[in-house]
Amino acid sequence: MSSTLILYGTLGCHLCEEALQLAAPVAEYAGVTLREVDIAGDDALEEAYALSIPVLERQPQGERLYWPFDRAQVETLLRS
Repeated sequence: MSSTLILYGTLGCHLCEEALQLAAPVAEYAGVTLREVDIAGDDALEEAYALSIPVLERQPQGERLYWPFDRAQVETLLRS
């Protein structure tokens, strides 16, 4: 089963940009799709992640990494 990484964040979030720069090469190397989701304007996502972004989620497994995370943690998430 193929996995997708979802990066929850929002525009203007410098930590989200940093997380994207960290996660993108790992996802590309692993052959996994990385998709950015802007939580702004989505009440459910804002409630879930407003104080936590950036958040990286592996789907369909639903496992999450909350910032701060590093390359090794992203690699472990993809292997789990």
